[in-house]
Amino acid sequence: MPLLSRKEVLNLKLSSIPVDKLRELASNLEVDKRDTGADIVKRLLSCPATGKVIDDFMKLKYIKRIETRRSIISDSELKEELGKVKSFSWGVVQGQLDQKIQAEYVRKIVRYEDLLNSVKAKLHDDVTSYVICTWFNHWTTVLIEEHISTHHKVVPTLKNIKGIDIFFDGQPFDLKVTYLPRDYEPRYATESPKDLAI
Repeated sequence: MPLLSRKEVLNLKLSSIPVDKLRELASNLEVDKRDTGADIVKRLLSCPATGKVIDDFMKLKYIKRIETRRSIISDSELKEELGKVKSFSWGVVQGQLDQKIQAEYVRKIVRYEDLLNSVKAKLHDDVTSYVICTWFNHWTTVLIEEHISTHHKVVPTLKNIKGIDIFFDGQPFDLKVTYLPRDYEPRYATESPKDLAI
């Protein structure tokens, strides 16, 4: 038994399509494409037999997104760039950069030269580390999502909505990527992937 009804899933899929692409889909289906995205979604939901058309549309647009990214940098080049990251130290707690700047620099240091020296001595390195880690996470996630989205049972979202990254076998999923625990052998993980499943 599915977690969500077909109509609920279709609504989520349509809501995960940017408005400009939603208008294009509506036009393809000869549905009125005026008004807001929510209005277009309502009209598309009332169309008979649009499920496969919506899935195919989303997959096609996602493939074009991948092709656009690959025209800028190939998969192998991107992997090579990611491989240049040799250390993975956030420097700042994720999402708390502004708080750190306020607490340790803005509200604490009263002299201008001291502020500049402190920023050069420590903050620059912290921000650099933070940006590198965030960049690494973003682009590894892009590669992983692109790979997963080629599976025939997967329909990728075209924009994130309600924490949904993909639809697998007709149900929404929030894809989570994590690191292997320390001392966990990558070779064992690839040879015994079921042991990693929750």
